Amino acid sequence: MLEQISKKTGLTQTELKISLFIVLVFLIGLTYKLIFNQKDTVPFQKFDYTKEDEEFYNSGKDTSSINNKKSDDKEVDYKQEVLDFNSQSFDNIQKKTLPAEKSIYLNSATVEELVNLPGIGAKTAQKIIDYRDKHKRFRNINELLNVKGIGEAKLAKIKKYIFID
Repeated sequence: MLEQISKKTGLTQTELKISLFIVLVFLIGLTYKLIFNQKDTVPFQKFDYTKEDEEFYNSGKDTSSINNKKSDDKEVDYKQEVLDFNSQSFDNIQKKTLPAEKSIYLNSATVEELVNLPGIGAKTAQKIIDYRDKHKRFRNINELLNVKGIGEAKLAKIKKYIFID
């Protein structure tokens, strides 16, 4: 019988057996629910929140003083506010001094010179030098795109500081 159904439906006998099993389990579950369904469900309880709502709305009536405080034009030193929350001292941090335009010759630049470029750290500078050593020299500034860590955006930032013969 399964063989005939299999030919008509295009399903294998195994697929038919699994489908029949699923349908059978579904029907048994449905029958069990209909016959033995007990009403053990808890009815919804109705809560009255009018007292809590009234307290909430009454406590919010005195917001005029809060709104006036917000509208005061008060100068805030945001930098100092942020530093107040930070336990670290920023006095020791050295800012990058950007080089002059077209001041770094890419084919002889050192790591220290390359690190001064915006967005270039020590690792990326070393990767630039490694690429230069491997390929003997840069023939075009756009070759920097072949260096891992340098994309279009970073190249656009540093292009004005570097030059090639």
